[in-house]
Amino acid sequence: MTASYDLVIRGGTIVDGTGKPGFRGDLAVKDGKVAAVGKIEGAGKEEIDATGRIVAPGFVDVHTHLDGHATWANRLNPSSAHGVTTVLMGNCGVGFAPCKPEDRHRLVHLMEGVEDIPEIVMTEGLSWNWRSFPDYLDRLDERQYDMDVAAQLPHAPLRVFVMGERAAAREPATADDIAQMRELAKEAIEAGALGFSTSRSINHKATDGTLTPTYGTAADELAGIAQGLGEIGKGVLQLISDWEDVDAEFAVLRRMVSESGRPLATTVLQMHSAPDRWRQVLDRIEVAAADGLPIKAQVAGRPQGVVMGLQLSRNPFMWTGGYREVEHLPFEEKLAALRDPVRREGIISESEVLPDDLDWMQRLFASNFASMFEYDGNYEPRPEQSMASRAAAAGVSPQAYAYDLMVSGDGSTVITMPAANFHGFSADAMKTMVTHDNTIWALGDSGAHCGLLCDASLPTYMLQRWAAPNGGPLPIEEVIRGLSSSTAASVGLYDRGVLAAGYRADINVIDVANVRVGKPQMREDLPNGGRQLSQTASGFDATIVGGVVTYRKGESTGALPGRLVRGAQPAPVDA
Repeated sequence: MTASYDLVIRGGTIVDGTGKPGFRGDLAVKDGKVAAVGKIEGAGKEEIDATGRIVAPGFVDVHTHLDGHATWANRLNPSSAHGVTTVLMGNCGVGFAPCKPEDRHRLVHLMEGVEDIPEIVMTEGLSWNWRSFPDYLDRLDERQYDMDVAAQLPHAPLRVFVMGERAAAREPATADDIAQMRELAKEAIEAGALGFSTSRSINHKATDGTLTPTYGTAADELAGIAQGLGEIGKGVLQLISDWEDVDAEFAVLRRMVSESGRPLATTVLQMHSAPDRWRQVLDRIEVAAADGLPIKAQVAGRPQGVVMGLQLSRNPFMWTGGYREVEHLPFEEKLAALRDPVRREGIISESEVLPDDLDWMQRLFASNFASMFEYDGNYEPRPEQSMASRAAAAGVSPQAYAYDLMVSGDGSTVITMPAANFHGFSADAMKTMVTHDNTIWALGDSGAHCGLLCDASLPTYMLQRWAAPNGGPLPIEEVIRGLSSSTAASVGLYDRGVLAAGYRADINVIDVANVRVGKPQMREDLPNGGRQLSQTASGFDATIVGGVVTYRKGESTGALPGRLVRGAQPAPVDA
């Protein structure tokens, strides 16, 4: 029989991404698009039996930092393993274009400081065969990937490109500076950028401690750039803030949106240091929505924090002299050295009295044992499971308990330390954010924080934690919609995220009951042997990009059908 289709997926439960109830049926693919959904009579060149499986759209991750990775890699780990078929880069105002040669080091050091991507990785991996943002897009357009990629214009390189040293010194932009940035933003959007991003976070610093050039930027500058997007009627806005003064900061957002007419998304987390501030921000987003302003919050459905261990970049003892003496050794030798009773006693004794010169982050990693937990797949532990509580029950110091745990077995113990979205050991704030009408599921940060965390696994976790088939509070249809059509539409990609005729054939075949996030582990898959945290996923029978199977049972097929997406994409005419 002559095949009528390139691919037919048969007998699964179609969850189409719109939120409508799932139904049993088949799905046919031809020429990279969904050809038909329902009862498919014709044969496919390839067929997948999806009996007992969910057939869902590919996931769209709108908050990543793969700006460098996309220039040196074809497989965009760790997103690839988690059903993601489209990523948006260039968030939080950091990136690598536009850039003059003399400013390259500045952007590298900023990305290293803000997003924890090692300098040596970027120095080795970045080709710098671009200057303008359109040049950068052209270079991406020459490459092939295991998913589609899209980019935003980041504020920091734009500001440095126009203002040079004055940008680094965070001087106010002149009217001429703003006009130049507005025109370059329009140029970037016309070339295919999906939007413009900026950072107003004091935590975003280069490796030398200097603040990001965009911190504290005047509202005139941000509104002026946003107006450029408004003039051409294209592009989205993305912003991160610390929200120290919620009213003043939100006034900046309202002005950017009201003067441009463009949608804006901003990061919202429940920070444990200010556990009620997220609600204040969300309240103002609700008011803005009622006023007709398209402002939404990007949120995460998981406690966020750092992971530590002997095989990872951080652990509670890394600052001690006894640990530093052996940290360079091959892992098995280091583990043996750390098990030596004399060295053990010395490191534990040293760690129990913190020196005054430890910075706040080192001090946090070295002392906050009441907030440290052994990773067992559960991101929402109870207080009695903490290192401090277990140590007290065992009659030892928390330092001794954590040390012995880390050197036990094969030395692969992972310790988690939640710092957001889990204040008071409660998931209530997360649930409110995840189920709110004015939120977007995001903040996976794929490509960033290489040694501290791996939130790129969030899509898998959302299925594991929130979907009703796994005991969660949300219908599977709502979880799939939150990972696909909702995120896609938020950045103007209306051609994907839905399983209907004419839409892009980005598809996941999922064994939902067996969806699980794997243990965080280091992989040496960055340039120059650089390492990044990764997590595997189980439960994905197949991931399909543009009608081509890219992953089967978590293993790459080697196919690279993904390409650069230039600009917003309309929905199919007949949809």
